[in-house]
Amino acid sequence: MATTYDYDDAPTRHDEQTGPDGYDPNFVPDSVKSFVTHLYRHIREKNVYDIYEMYETSFQTLSDRFFKDSPWPSVDAVANYVDNDHVFCLLYREMWFRHLYARLSPTLKQRIDSWDNYCNLFQVVLHGVVNMQLPNQWLWDMVDEFVYQFQSFCQYRAKMKNKTEQEIDLLRQFDQAWNVYGVLNFLQALVEKSMIIQILEREKEGLEQFTATDGYDYSGGSNVLKVLGYFSTVGLLRVHCLLGDYHTGLKCLLPIDINQHGVYATVIGSHISTIYHYGFANLMLRRYVDAIREFNKILLYIYKTKQYHQKSSQYEQILKKNEQMYALLAICLSLCPQVKLIDETVNAQLREKYGEKMARMQRCDGEAFAIYDELFSYACPKFITPSAPSFEEPLVNYNQDAYRLQLKLFLYEVKQQQLLSGVRTFLKVYSAISVGKLANYMEVDEPTLRTILMTYKHKTHAVDSEGKIISNADVDFYIDDDMIHVVDTKPVRRYGDYFLRQIVKLEGVINDLDRIKLE
Repeated sequence: MATTYDYDDAPTRHDEQTGPDGYDPNFVPDSVKSFVTHLYRHIREKNVYDIYEMYETSFQTLSDRFFKDSPWPSVDAVANYVDNDHVFCLLYREMWFRHLYARLSPTLKQRIDSWDNYCNLFQVVLHGVVNMQLPNQWLWDMVDEFVYQFQSFCQYRAKMKNKTEQEIDLLRQFDQAWNVYGVLNFLQALVEKSMIIQILEREKEGLEQFTATDGYDYSGGSNVLKVLGYFSTVGLLRVHCLLGDYHTGLKCLLPIDINQHGVYATVIGSHISTIYHYGFANLMLRRYVDAIREFNKILLYIYKTKQYHQKSSQYEQILKKNEQMYALLAICLSLCPQVKLIDETVNAQLREKYGEKMARMQRCDGEAFAIYDELFSYACPKFITPSAPSFEEPLVNYNQDAYRLQLKLFLYEVKQQQLLSGVRTFLKVYSAISVGKLANYMEVDEPTLRTILMTYKHKTHAVDSEGKIISNADVDFYIDDDMIHVVDTKPVRRYGDYFLRQIVKLEGVINDLDRIKLE
């Protein structure tokens, strides 16, 4: 078991992690020796539960105790304790770099070294024989960190203004490090080599048990390639969102049916990242209904389960993504008022956070425009420019270029949508109205009104992933001769959920009353 060694009770020396310069990469505390030897043994014996405990709990405990402001010991220093096992050393370095990114600021050389380590690790998985079972959490973290470090490198490289000569020489020398094609190729290779698309197809026919076993192989095989391939579909979605290619991103996610429980939902970070990027991509493609539905589901899930993740190292990230998705949901509902799709709990939280701003977003003025700008800037991914910089003088920063372009496209869409708000207001009032009368109300001529109505039709419809035209309209209409007929889209009232919630509240009150002792 992972608890055979109590790391909190490990012997401690005042200088246990410090050398002459404050950090000695070759010094290995006794507790770290024990950690790596136990982890190595559990990986060899495929004790997934023990690996998970050590990876998720012990690694964090040791990091907080000994390595709050410094890296872990170097891989060369611990290699002797794990029989110089090549694959374990690659895994250790992956954790080493992840800790470095989380606690410190990596140098350019360390960023390049991390890229080399990922290349070596994925090459082993793709072309070697990997007879391991690793926890889904670790495998998700590998893909997630790989994409994060790519994003971080692109942002770092784009800030050219204050680069030293040495950094510029390194960027020139290692121009293939974190190359966008290399990143995409590795993720795509993991998807293809794992045959995860075929596995998920066979599962639909009842010929495979991938989701039922959470991706683990209980017949003694390895889950590493299959699960890495599975999570790489989410990684591809994220990369394409960072590049602004939303169609391709959603296409990469197609093998996973997010309407069904899947392996992606077994890891909270994977679940949130999948829905966040799926929802954002749909928002940018004007598929507001799909975005609203998925944001609603994940926000309700986080609301019900976030207390169970308070001790997780990812808790702050969960809360941040939660707030960002509420902001994106506020944008979606302002552009496409489909409140009937929102759960009462989520709606209450949304009104508390953004009720006032959403009311102001309905106006067609500069203030509304500024709020859209504010919410988008807060909630959008950190877009990247993947191209290599120009090394010619003068050196300029271009790390904000991709963000400014996506913001400009989004605000252009908002501006077009705002012009249609007047049409929506009148259509909500009438069940039928003549073209001439509506043109008179809107103070435009009839040809201009027909153009506005055609624009409304276009903007309230989108093309889904299967190429079908879908409607996002809360108010729809058709024109017969010169009469505009409004289609009644009043939702069917559902009382069941409301009564169930009130029953639960009443039971809570009764239980509280039963605890009161009357004198």
